[in-house]
Amino acid sequence: MDCQLVADVGNTETVFGLLDLSGDEVMETWRVSTRAPRTPAEYRVLLNALLAMQPVPGSTIRRGVIGSVVPSVTRTVADAMASVVDGAVFEVNATSGLPIELDVEEPLTVGADRIVNTLAAKTRFGRDTVAVDLGTATTFDCITAEGVFRGGVIAPGLSAGLDWLARSTAKLPRVDLVPPEAVIGRRTETCIQSGVFYSAVDAVDGIVARIRASWRPENLLVVATGGFAPVIGPHAASVERVEPYLTLQGLGIAGAHLAGAG
Repeated sequence: MDCQLVADVGNTETVFGLLDLSGDEVMETWRVSTRAPRTPAEYRVLLNALLAMQPVPGSTIRRGVIGSVVPSVTRTVADAMASVVDGAVFEVNATSGLPIELDVEEPLTVGADRIVNTLAAKTRFGRDTVAVDLGTATTFDCITAEGVFRGGVIAPGLSAGLDWLARSTAKLPRVDLVPPEAVIGRRTETCIQSGVFYSAVDAVDGIVARIRASWRPENLLVVATGGFAPVIGPHAASVERVEPYLTLQGLGIAGAHLAGAG
C-alpha cells in the first residue's frame, strides 16, 4: 500500500504520522520529544525503528510532508525523512501555494500548523470553523467555509499551567491532566487537577463565545484538535467535534496538493 509520512514539529513534541496518499486516513502516529537534541543520523535511526512497527508491512512511503514551528530542527527532521521516503519531502509554509488564503496582517508569520488546519477544515468540513488546537499553546483558528484564515487567538497551553505550579511553588506537586471526579478537590493533587482542567474547559467555551460575538458566522463548527483534544474537547459545551489528528490530515492533504502541483 502506498502512503505518505508527515511530521508536525511543535515546540514540545513532534508528531509523525503515516497517512494514505489523499490525507484522509491516519494509519499510525508516533510522538517524540522535540526538545531532545538529535542529529539527522539519530532521527534516521528513530524513524526506521518507528516505521518497522507500521501497520502495513512492506508498504511504500511515496512522499514526506513536514510542517514545523521550530526552525532550528526543521532541516534536521526533513533530512531524516528524506532518507526513508521514496520520493520528495515537502515543507509546508505560507509560500507553499496551497488553495487557501491567509487574510491577516502578516501572512508570512502564520505557523505551518495553522496553515494546514485551515486546509483541512476547508477540505473536510466546508463550514465556517474554529479549530481549537490544544497543544503546547492553545490556539483558536478562525477559518471560513472557503478556506480563508481570518486570524484567531493564542493562549498558554495546559502543560504551561501544570509546569508553572510545580516549578513556582514549594509544596505543589506535578500532576497529570485528567478529568477530575469532582470540581471540589479534597487533596492537593485533585485541587490542582480540577483547577487546571476546568480553567481550560471554561477558557475554550469563553473564548469561543467571544469569537462568535465578534465574527458572527451563521453556521459555526467548533473542532478540538491537538494532543489534549480528547481530554478537554468532550467537556467543552462549545466543541461539536473532536479531531485529534486534524493537523496531520492537513499535512497529508497539503502533500497531495503539492505532489500534484509538481
